[in-house]
Amino acid sequence: MNNFKNNTRRGRFKPNGDRGFRRSGNGHKSNGEFSNGSTFKRRHPGKNNQNAAKLVEKYNDLAREAQSNGDKILSENYLQHSEHFSRILISQENARNHNHNALDANVSSQAKVDTEDKEAEETSNK
Repeated sequence: MNNFKNNTRRGRFKPNGDRGFRRSGNGHKSNGEFSNGSTFKRRHPGKNNQNAAKLVEKYNDLAREAQSNGDKILSENYLQHSEHFSRILISQENARNHNHNALDANVSSQAKVDTEDKEAEETSNK
């Protein structure tokens, strides 16, 4: 009769101390790279959503297909995904317009300063 004890399997894996890397005593990396107080910034924010227009089209197509197969719940799910990515598209467009407007404002303010400097220089030369 089998007593269901597998004592032979207990020693198969390395103990925790024999791993190829060392950690400080508290279990965190010693350089503090992943500490709770660190300011984490993504390298490329929005990179996952760079094809948001394609994803909107994809989920609309999937929703249409699910609707034609009679699966209303799945169709609604796909439409929610599509709406999410369309909102991302709108926020990206707003950010582009905001950056473009800020750039235009900087250029126009610099041009204004340049014309004021020219006028001041011309009056001082007279």
